[in-house]
Amino acid sequence: MKNKRERSNEVNEPVSMEDVVFGKHATIEALQARRGNKLFIQEDLKSFKIEELKELAKEFSVPIVWAPKTRLDEMTNKENHQGIVLKITPYEYLSLEDLLAKSKEKENRFFLILDSIMDPHNLGSIMRTADAVNVDGIIIPKHRAVGITPVVVKTSTGAVEHVPVARVTNLSQTIKKLKEDNVWVFGTDMEGTDYTKWNVAGDIALVIGNEGKGIGSALKKEMDEMITIPIDGHVQSLNAGVAAGLLMYEVHRKRRN
Repeated sequence: MKNKRERSNEVNEPVSMEDVVFGKHATIEALQARRGNKLFIQEDLKSFKIEELKELAKEFSVPIVWAPKTRLDEMTNKENHQGIVLKITPYEYLSLEDLLAKSKEKENRFFLILDSIMDPHNLGSIMRTADAVNVDGIIIPKHRAVGITPVVVKTSTGAVEHVPVARVTNLSQTIKKLKEDNVWVFGTDMEGTDYTKWNVAGDIALVIGNEGKGIGSALKKEMDEMITIPIDGHVQSLNAGVAAGLLMYEVHRKRRN
């Protein structure tokens, strides 16, 4: 009975959604990054991927708790957790200074600045692409923007463990500091240089605007150049995640060539 009561207490311990990641890929990446505290697995789940997770948890000394699906649904607000939820230590953001120092020795650095992205799915997909094309870091504002949430981690399929993220108070001041570090800053807008003619040489930063409003008017004044993606159909703009992905791959394509 004692073991059963202890197990029950572990299953029912208070866990906030902000304290977890979920899904196989996000959980594996978080475990390998040594951010796991406790692994919750759906009690009736049996598969090769579960055995793999159990071995990984054992390797990093992370205790495992078997829990009913209803408990995992509760911990994740009924997101698609795949029967796997990992309680983690808080995500550690970098300062701008730390981000620049981390990439100081690199040539042709590429940073992404996100101006008030609100949708966690957009941020997650942007981070996934950023990892694929070796972006050196992402910069987001502390206020009026989504941070690294469990949904972001799940959508990024664990890319958050590989792409450094700096959280700053003022984007305008941040851009000024980037320019002092010889980084050219490009914005995205309906009018500007066609992205296929974009000169991506040297250290650059690309600013992606808010899903509805785009880049703020004050921030636009800080841009060295505006880049546009031509649109011939009826829609006026692309989804922020799609536009960011297209432009990141344009930088990647030109630099590979």
